[in-house]
Amino acid sequence: MAFILPSIPSLTTFSSLQVKLAASQVKGEHVPTDIPRHQLTTLIRSIINKQDEPQPFYVLDLGVLVSLMQKWNRCLPNVQPFFAVKCNPEPAFIAALATLGASFDCASKVEIEAILSHGVSPSRIVYANPCKGENHLRHAAGVGVNLATFDSMDELNKIKRCHPKCSLLLRIAVPNDTSSWRSFGTKFGALSEEVAPLLRHAHKLGLRVVGVSFHVGSKASESQVYRGAIAAAKAAFDVADELQLPKMHVLDIGGGFKANPLFDEIAETLNDAIKEHFGDHQSESDLVVMAEPGRFFAEMAFTMVANVMGKRVRGEKREYWITDGIYGSFNLPAFDKSCLTVSPLLLHTPDHDHHSVAIYSSTVFGPTCDSLDTVVADCKLPELKLNDYLVFHNMGAYTNSVGTNFNGFCISAIPTYLTFTSANN
Repeated sequence: MAFILPSIPSLTTFSSLQVKLAASQVKGEHVPTDIPRHQLTTLIRSIINKQDEPQPFYVLDLGVLVSLMQKWNRCLPNVQPFFAVKCNPEPAFIAALATLGASFDCASKVEIEAILSHGVSPSRIVYANPCKGENHLRHAAGVGVNLATFDSMDELNKIKRCHPKCSLLLRIAVPNDTSSWRSFGTKFGALSEEVAPLLRHAHKLGLRVVGVSFHVGSKASESQVYRGAIAAAKAAFDVADELQLPKMHVLDIGGGFKANPLFDEIAETLNDAIKEHFGDHQSESDLVVMAEPGRFFAEMAFTMVANVMGKRVRGEKREYWITDGIYGSFNLPAFDKSCLTVSPLLLHTPDHDHHSVAIYSSTVFGPTCDSLDTVVADCKLPELKLNDYLVFHNMGAYTNSVGTNFNGFCISAIPTYLTFTSANN
């Protein structure tokens, strides 16, 4: 029996109201309607004014998320997105994605449970962790998550014991984008010479391998690397045909996408490469193409706001302490050399004085006692005062999901507020 992805309604069948309702029901709060995107700062000020005490917070812009889904559907109309839950598990965000028709890439029992709790069908989940714990596999079997990845003999034996009815994707190693921030090839993926033995072993065990998956690396920016990855995936399909195994029909092109202008070029390359190498499968209904984007949907949809809780003046330099740091929302951004985009929110400087405020070389520290807790060094900022705020843009990818509670500063305590902005207003 072939694995078939569920039919997902197109984005055009959903209204903005449905997205707002899905998210607001999770958060238990009203979603402001159609705020012009350039007025987000006004909303942030209103949130600050309602706080009992200064604390960091996120703003999730559902309007940005809808725009990103429209961009995905326009550029990759035949590729079903399985959002990588590890990137941002914020419940309201997940609810909105589910309403927009996304499926989900989960890597553990906890992530699977989180997605199912939103009423998402288990058929819209891929268990995309090539090495899974036996108890996690048994749980997936019990709740009906029946699509998973593998890349080793031992994993096949484990799946045979714990989830023998699961449809499988062979994760292959592909040449990684040298510009990507993080390569996955050293940890995950079968080498080309391992493909045939793995497919034979799966067949011997009576397991169904329905397709191939790969990942070119996080934040990849070289579009041509995808062409090579598609060619490698087709070579694995051909091996299955040469071994006279059941025909594979699922292609998982992984993640690593950013929602920047280069995405259009990457999407065009992917569409061309899929047509070039899998033209014999299309009748496109013969080939199911899926992807595992995380950063693409999450990064731009979230804004982080932190309070200035401390200040030190050293000559012409300014040093500030804020209420979140590298052990919280800035854990991965600090280490992946992300270029943080920060805007000052001067609550204690009269509006007519904003343009005359002097600019200083500034360093921003997090709140913990660790000297490594430096959010940004040597940036240009106006003179800030205690209880002013810093607004960090594009903070939805690997922020709340990788933070800790070190020193008692709890990432789990940082609230998320919802809004829906419109770029056209």
